[in-house]
Amino acid sequence: MAVCTAAGLACAALVTVPASAATDSLTAQYRTSAGGATADQSEPWLEITNTGTTSVPLAGVTLRYYFKSDGPNVTYRYACSWAVKGCANITGTFGTLANPTATADRYLEIGFTAGAGSLAPGQNTGDMQLRFYRSDWQTLTQSDDYSFNGTQTTYANAPKVTLQRGGAVLWGTAPAGNDPTTPPTTPPTTPPTTPPVDPNAPALFDDFNYTGSGDPAVQQHGWTVKSGQGGPGVPGATWSPQDITFQSSGGNSIMNMRLTTDGTAAGTKETELQTTARKFKNGTYAARVKFNDTPTGGPDGDHVNQTFFTFTPLNAPMDPNYSEQDFEYLPNGGWGEQSNIMYSTSWETYNPDPWNAVNAHVESRQSYDGWHDLQLTVDNTSITYYIDGQVFGTHGEPYLPETPQWIDFNHWLIDLNGQTSGTPRSYNEQVDYVYFIKDQVLSPAQVTSKVAGYRSAGTTFTDTVPGS
Repeated sequence: MAVCTAAGLACAALVTVPASAATDSLTAQYRTSAGGATADQSEPWLEITNTGTTSVPLAGVTLRYYFKSDGPNVTYRYACSWAVKGCANITGTFGTLANPTATADRYLEIGFTAGAGSLAPGQNTGDMQLRFYRSDWQTLTQSDDYSFNGTQTTYANAPKVTLQRGGAVLWGTAPAGNDPTTPPTTPPTTPPTTPPVDPNAPALFDDFNYTGSGDPAVQQHGWTVKSGQGGPGVPGATWSPQDITFQSSGGNSIMNMRLTTDGTAAGTKETELQTTARKFKNGTYAARVKFNDTPTGGPDGDHVNQTFFTFTPLNAPMDPNYSEQDFEYLPNGGWGEQSNIMYSTSWETYNPDPWNAVNAHVESRQSYDGWHDLQLTVDNTSITYYIDGQVFGTHGEPYLPETPQWIDFNHWLIDLNGQTSGTPRSYNEQVDYVYFIKDQVLSPAQVTSKVAGYRSAGTTFTDTVPGS
C-alpha cells in the first residue's frame, strides 16, 4: 500500500501493511534544528499527519528514528523540548536493532499517552521538538545515522522514520532486515530522565537563616533588599525592607514577604529580594514557596502578584539581550483575569510604550494557596517549568536567555482596582529555600535530594557560582 499526496504531502513507498490496518493512513514528517555532522545533541523534530478518513487515537501509535551509536558501550538519553500535544504526553525509549547496518544499530522509539488524544482526518500532531544526547555529554556523530537528514530544516515527509500502530507498519522503511514488528535482540530500555548530577558543579543554596532584612549576612550572601519607590506595580507604592522577616518553622528558617495596602498608593508597601550579582543563566533553579489566597485580616480581593523569577534588565525598547522566566501567582486575578491564576512566562523582549511583548506563557486557573515546589531548568534548547514535580510548561527559542540573569522574589500590587476599601490588610508570600546549580538540568527528585543533603549536613548557605 502507498500513502499518496494529501494536504501537500508527497507520496512515499511503504513496507507492506496488513489488511487489518488498511483503514488507517498516517504519515510522518521530520525536520532537524541541529544539522551538523556532529552535535551536542541530535534534534529530530517530528509530526504525524492523519491522511485517512477515520479518527486515530495516538495511544498505541509509535515512531522509530534510527541511528548509529558512537560505540557499543555508549548510552543515550531522551528529552522533549516542546510539543503541541504536551511533552508529558510523549514518551521516548531506546532499543537495539536485531540486524545492525552501516547506518543504524539503535533506534529511538516515540510513543504517546492517552492524554495526547486523537488525530481527526486531515489533522496533524503539530511540532514535537525532540532531542537525544550521549549520557556522558560528549559530542555525538549523526552524519552516519540512517534517519538523519541535515538539510531538512523544514517539515517534509520522512521515509526513513517508521510509524507503527497495532503491530502494523503504516509508514516508512526500516533499515534492511529490521522490520519494526520483529522483536529487537535486546529489549528497549528507558534511560534515566536526567544524567547524574556533577558533584563539582557550582551551586547556590540559601535556607534564609537570617535575623531580619537588616542582618549584615543578607548582603554578605549576595542579596539586595529593595527599598524606595519604582516599578513594577502601583506608582507611588513603597518597597519596604522592614516587611521582609525571617522565622523558624519545623527546624528550617522561612522568609516572609509581606504586602500591605489600604487601597491607596501611598498606603501600599511591597517587598522584593534580589541577588546582587547577575550570574545565573543555564542550569536548574528551584524554590519552595507558600502562596496565600487571602489576607491575614481585612477585606480580600486585591490584585496581588506573588513571584519567583529570573531576569536580565531591559536596557532599551526591544532589547535583544533582555530575558525573563517567571512564576507569577495572582490569587485574586488581575490583568483582566477575575480569579486566581498561575502564569509561567518566558520573555524574549518587549517595548513598554507602545506596549509590544515578545513572550510565551502557560497558565492554570486554579488556586495555588499553600506550599509548592517551583523549578525551572534552562539549557541550550529549552526552558522547562515544574510545579510540585510535574512539568507545567516548556518553551524553546527565541525565549532562551542570552546573558546572565538575577534571581528574584517579589510581592506587589498590580493595580488598585481589585479592592477599594480603606481598611488596611496584609498578604504573605513565604519562601523556604532557593537553589541553583550551574549548567546542570536536574529532575525534581534530584533537587529534593540535593536540598535534603544540604540540610542534613547543616549547610544553611553556600554560593560557589562564579561571577559573570
